[in-house]
Amino acid sequence: MPRPIPTLAVLTVLGLAAGCSSASDADETSAAGAASTKAAAAASSPFWVDPASPAARQSRLWQRQGRDRDARLLRRIADQPAALWPAGEIDPTPLVRTATTAASREDRTALFVAYDIPHRDCGQHSAGGAADADAYRQWIGRFADAVGDAKALVVLEPDAVAHIVDGCTPGEYHAEREQLLREAIVRLKRQPNTTVYLDAGNPAWIREPEKLVGPLKRAGVADADGFALNVSNFQTDETATAYGLELSQGLGGKHFVVDTSRNGNGPLPGTWCNPPGRALGKRPTTDTGERALDAYLWVKRPGESDGTCEGGPDAGRWWPEYALELARNAKEA
Repeated sequence: MPRPIPTLAVLTVLGLAAGCSSASDADETSAAGAASTKAAAAASSPFWVDPASPAARQSRLWQRQGRDRDARLLRRIADQPAALWPAGEIDPTPLVRTATTAASREDRTALFVAYDIPHRDCGQHSAGGAADADAYRQWIGRFADAVGDAKALVVLEPDAVAHIVDGCTPGEYHAEREQLLREAIVRLKRQPNTTVYLDAGNPAWIREPEKLVGPLKRAGVADADGFALNVSNFQTDETATAYGLELSQGLGGKHFVVDTSRNGNGPLPGTWCNPPGRALGKRPTTDTGERALDAYLWVKRPGESDGTCEGGPDAGRWWPEYALELARNAKEA
């Protein structure tokens, strides 16, 4: 699973470059109006938008360089809430606390991914994680303490359960991993305004959702608010929702969330790592039309690489050209 590199956002009050163009032709005016509409939609969202995200910084840089059109396109990413990944930090406190403090000022919910489980990603693009079980417990404890009483939504450990099911994580680690996930859910849920969704992979990975039911239960999903699907993947809303509803039935009606950050054009068969021609998906919202589907979210930060494939940088590194392609292809303008 590709992970964003953790960086501490410098949180400042920033203007939206998309609405500041002085161009007078009809196309420019139309684009500015569309940007204002998107900004208004984001303003009505319950989720916090990071004003110092890589997309926001890139948009401002391109604006200064005279790349006005590209800067406006990139606002399609910068103006939307996306999860922060305080992964691999010795102490996640600064990043988490800075984000929750800013979100609380706006009475919004900060989005996070907790991604530091030992033996993470089976040694693949995002290998790493806490050194051992005790180190992970300490890391989760600091994470939860930093959230405090703020409103937060946490997607817990992408891939951790699915890698148990597909056998990528060696069997001797399964019981420990399930125990650590149970403990992490309980610890995070001690925070009064934190919702937790345990990751459950995606429909193209574990094709039979019933195979996930047992491991998710052993990992403590009963104490979580639900499970998460499609993190960093490209499955369509329809496919992910149908899969989620089936898995929900096997879990006694558990609710779920779906990552729509890059699924606007669906998957590219045979390529999961930085596939070309993809597009931003549905903007984050809690208005899903399905009782068990709590939200469409941008869990993966659009424009951050899946790994060194298709010409991309290391996993989690900002890749402006890929971000621009996602934004240019977006159906929701």
